[in-house]
Order: sequence, then structure tokens, then C-alpha cells
Amino acid sequence: METEVIQIDEHNIDEASKKSLQRAGQIIRDGGLVAFPTETVYGLGGDALNPDSSRKIYAAKGRPSDNPLIVHVADFEDLETIVKEVPDSARKLAKAFWPGPLTMIMNKNDRVPYETTGGLDTVAIRMPNNEIALELIRQSGGFIAAPSANTSGRPSPTVARYCIEDLSGKIEMILDGGQVGIGLESTIVDLTSDVPMILRPGYITLDMLKEILGEVEVDRTIIDSNSGAKPKAPGMKYRHYAPKGQLTIIQGEQSKVVEYINRKAKEAAAEGKKVGVIGTDATKALYDADVIKSVGNRQDERTIAHELFKVLREFDDENIDVMFSESFDDSGIGQAIMNRLLKAAGHNVIIL
Repeated sequence: METEVIQIDEHNIDEASKKSLQRAGQIIRDGGLVAFPTETVYGLGGDALNPDSSRKIYAAKGRPSDNPLIVHVADFEDLETIVKEVPDSARKLAKAFWPGPLTMIMNKNDRVPYETTGGLDTVAIRMPNNEIALELIRQSGGFIAAPSANTSGRPSPTVARYCIEDLSGKIEMILDGGQVGIGLESTIVDLTSDVPMILRPGYITLDMLKEILGEVEVDRTIIDSNSGAKPKAPGMKYRHYAPKGQLTIIQGEQSKVVEYINRKAKEAAAEGKKVGVIGTDATKALYDADVIKSVGNRQDERTIAHELFKVLREFDDENIDVMFSESFDDSGIGQAIMNRLLKAAGHNVIIL
């Protein structure tokens, strides 16, 4: 299969772009797959109501079929046609955060095949805040199942070239909309229990959800190692976001972290390994390694969220064998950052 790559500017969707989106929508209607940008990461889209499309998504990604897919909608009214009942909490959250990086889990109705939900009676749904994504959803019939557009387990793509690297020849089309804005996948909140529960942290934080709903709980496996339970949301069960090399997170006082990383980097280099270090704007100059990258400013965690997956992918581009990363605060957006970083490292953490 030859994969067509189309460049589209979200802020200037001209007539040619509209025609490309119509063709992309027809591909999905016909059971094919299209990678496309959202405000979080790139998604790999297929018809959410077509079980064969969901099977193709799992096959293209090499993704376990019990790992649920997120259904993307462009209009709130469409949500009401694929769930048994829209809870009041969902209406409140949609009013506050949709379109945006929030996924809500509700009880599905019979329109949504089990192939899309990983065999569950619940379905994860969100409305992305990206004009390319929204128009593609409408052109494709209103319901796109879309996990991140990468080989399963690899860092999620924040630019189209990593979609091309992982999926070229496996899918029909890639829509290149440039670098995404947020850089981490959406927050996932389960609305099927008595108390709403965050199953995956993201840009929409616990405090933000509490402002709307009051009581909200956080799944205890978000920062801890995953349990063996059947996953209700994407990424709960399997190793995710992993670079090709070995990643270790170093936690502790800054001076001790810097000393430890530099010592271990020297030892790894002596063994002939290429070493990478993830630091921040304030600490980048303190390290001595083959490749040193800053993920941004600790005072603005949005910069870290934006850069994290991009940096992990760049380490792969540069054939890094061993990586060391500073740890980050696990509150607010930091909870999402540490959730992704811990999964990328396989929970390999050194506490000094």
C-alpha cells in the first residue's frame, strides 16, 4: 500500500484542503485509515462503527485488541446516539472543556462494536480542538476511532514525520498539520461509577475537573505500576511511550541528580554506549553526555508536556542507547508528564 501524505494548515483550510479532507473522509467511510493531527497528538483514524476498521487500526499499530480505542466526535449531539445515556456530569464537562483534551467514558449502546471498545460495554469519547480533525470527523460520518498514530508502545507522534516513520505503507493517508499544540494525550475520566475517576491524567487536571463536578477520584495505578486488570482506558495496561534505548528516571535533590547522571553517563560511555540526558532549561548546561536535551521550563509545565514525546523521538533519531531523565512534580499537569515518563521508562526509577 502506498501512503499519501497531504499537508494542511489548520488556520488556512482552503478549497484544495477541503477537497483533501473530503477524500480522507471517504477513505474512512470506505473502511480505510487516515492519520491526522489533533491538539494533543496525531491520531490514527478509522470508522468507529465499523468493526473491520477497528481491526485494521489494531493491526497497523501492532496494538493489543483489548486496549480500547477513543471515539472522536465533532458535535455533542452525536455523542447521544452512541451511548445508553448521557449523564449530567458529561454535559457539564463538555460545556467546560469540549472541544478539548478531555475524554469521557460512558456506557455504550449497540451501535458501537466491541472491536472498538476492546470488548467492554463502555466507550471512551472526546471532541478534539483542531479544525482539521473536526472537519475530517464530519466528512467521515461523525465517528472516528483513533488511538495515537504510532507503532504501539512507541512515543506518541507530535509531528507527522513520526506517523510516516511508523505507518507508511500500512495506511491510506496521513494529513500533515504541523506540530501539535499540547503534546500529551487527553485526560480520561470514567463517568460510569458513582464518583468520576481519572484513568489517565492529561492537560485537564484533577483540580479543573473538581471545579466542575466536585468530587473526583484518581485511579491509583496512574503513577504506580499497572495492575493486571482489564483496561478501561487506552494505556492503562501496556507499556507505552517507550524510546528504543533504555530510559531511567533519577529523582532527588538537583545537585545529587546531576552528579549521579554525569557519573552514570561516563560509565555508559566507557562501555561504548551513546548517552542522552533529559533536563530543563535551567539544568541543561550542567550535564556531560553525548546528547543533552531540555524539555522546557519547570515554572511552565506546559512546555515540558509539549516537548516530552518530541525529545524521546529525537533520541531514537540519534540512536541513543542509554537515557537518563530528571523527575518532575506529580501534581497538576506534572501528573500527566510523570505518568508518560514512568511508562516510557518501564517504571525504572532511581531515588537518591
